[in-house]
Amino acid sequence: MSGVAHSSRRGGSCFQKVAAVFLSSEGLPFSDVLSATRIERAFARHGNLFGVGTIYSTSVIVWAFLGQVLSDGKQAACQSAVSHIVSWCLLSGRVAPTQDTGDYCRARAKLCERALHELSCEVAAEVEQAADAKWMWQGLHAKLVDGFTFTMPDTEANQEVYPQQKAQAPGVGFPIARAVAVLSLATACVLDLACGPYKGKQTGESALLRSLLPHFGPGDVAVMDRYYCSYMMMAHLIANGAHVCVRKDKRRHTNFRKGRRLGKYDHIVVWTRPIRPPWMDEATYASIPLTLELRELSFRVVEPGRRTHKLTIITTMTDREEFAKEAIAQLYAFRWNAELDIRSIKCALNLDHVRCKSPEMVRRELWTTLLAYNLIRTTAAAAAALHDKHPRQISFTSTCQHVLAGWITLPLLEMTPSAFAAYCRELLARLAQCEVGHRPGRLEPRRLKRRRHRYGLLHKARSAHQADLHKLCT
Repeated sequence: MSGVAHSSRRGGSCFQKVAAVFLSSEGLPFSDVLSATRIERAFARHGNLFGVGTIYSTSVIVWAFLGQVLSDGKQAACQSAVSHIVSWCLLSGRVAPTQDTGDYCRARAKLCERALHELSCEVAAEVEQAADAKWMWQGLHAKLVDGFTFTMPDTEANQEVYPQQKAQAPGVGFPIARAVAVLSLATACVLDLACGPYKGKQTGESALLRSLLPHFGPGDVAVMDRYYCSYMMMAHLIANGAHVCVRKDKRRHTNFRKGRRLGKYDHIVVWTRPIRPPWMDEATYASIPLTLELRELSFRVVEPGRRTHKLTIITTMTDREEFAKEAIAQLYAFRWNAELDIRSIKCALNLDHVRCKSPEMVRRELWTTLLAYNLIRTTAAAAAALHDKHPRQISFTSTCQHVLAGWITLPLLEMTPSAFAAYCRELLARLAQCEVGHRPGRLEPRRLKRRRHRYGLLHKARSAHQADLHKLCT
């Protein structure tokens, strides 16, 4: 969260106030998060700076798009974004545009996808580098890996790039995309994401993760579920200098009577390189080591009133003195945070079903949503740093609500820089009090009390249903 923005010549003081919810002033832990100057610089690198000196400039369109993806329900429509721009123009003494959404939509379609991608990743990387040492796991940057899917409007263009599942009849299903995200355990930001069709060659989660491997290096530990537990994936991560903590694939046999014993259900094993997979070229395969020395450990998860689970973990952290078995078990337990973070993105920011009707705009909406998510997490991290808490203790939903409330009210206030900085500090103190509830052993039945009248489901194309109704009426 943040204080006084560094205003640009084109942005004006009013845009500074509107965007200041996402920025930092001197004295706060994070500065220059997303100033108008930074937006313009990022898009200028890609030759995508447009609308200079006009209402629909690059920085204003990015600001309006961020407000659009952060808004919930019907307010997320383009009409809402145009209304925000009109209000900004009226408050700043500019000539306001009409309520027609056409100009805004055409300007939004000009935004460079790569620039939005870079902005999102830069914000996340800077927060990660500025993170407090107490947020780290034993001095390492733990990076959580998980995959998810999202749908989009049923248009021909979307169907061509992200076809619906084959089991669904034409006109009944929705185009669907698959994504794999790398998230920070320390800050909960999305460090990067790879996206592709749900089906097809090299569209699986492992293939998408391979495109994100440059984000892992010395001082990192990749925490993943057993879907990613493969020899080749481990070899690539080790070659990058990163540690790995992954649940063992159930198809691999476990025998603790073999290998070099480190303790009870804890030993060193040696994996042998398998045959070359079809997707890997011979030069890359030749660079893969013939064997990998890994640590295998097993532990039981016991919760009162629930079934006991036995988990087997594979890791490259073979030093028992430096990395105790209990610490590694706790690290893998943190992997569940990735599920919660993705839930926040899909539910709170409505990424489970995006609104745009072309593949290009779908990807722009995806990266704008992730940029908004990272900015909200930056706000929570600032509050946590100022009040000696961990960012994951602070509620994402509450932070988002405070940001939106400030977004609406700040343009109406005339505040000096010192008063504005004091306002931001007080708001950060309030955010620090919005902690996520700790409810161990919580059990809730998946049942609804309120009865709702629901329409039936489509089992054939809507046009076919309309034709049937016309027949009944004639």
